[in-house]
Amino acid sequence: MSDLDIIQTPTTFDPFADANAENSGAGSKDYIHIRVQQRNGRKSLTTVQGLKKEFSYNKILKDLKKEFCCNGTVVQDPELGQVIQLQGDQRKNVSSFLVQAGIVKKEHIKIHGF
Repeated sequence: MSDLDIIQTPTTFDPFADANAENSGAGSKDYIHIRVQQRNGRKSLTTVQGLKKEFSYNKILKDLKKEFCCNGTVVQDPELGQVIQLQGDQRKNVSSFLVQAGIVKKEHIKIHGF
């Protein structure tokens, strides 16, 4: 066997493969996903999805906006349900806020992004 037979061709790497695998499982509703999306230039957008339906999204959004001095909205998505959007990179702030408010436990939060 020569060295050329052992060499493997590189495969493509999908950074969102683990998130897609989690969403296909039965327990995917347990996690709160906090993501950041790049807008134009230095502008970014933080999204929060996976909160339970019994929570008032508008009240949570109002408290988040007041706490972090940013603007935001609640968006209705056909696949994901209601998603909270905030201006700026607020991932760590939102995760600490949700834990301190008692909305979710720290081990149920997944922070995505760069």
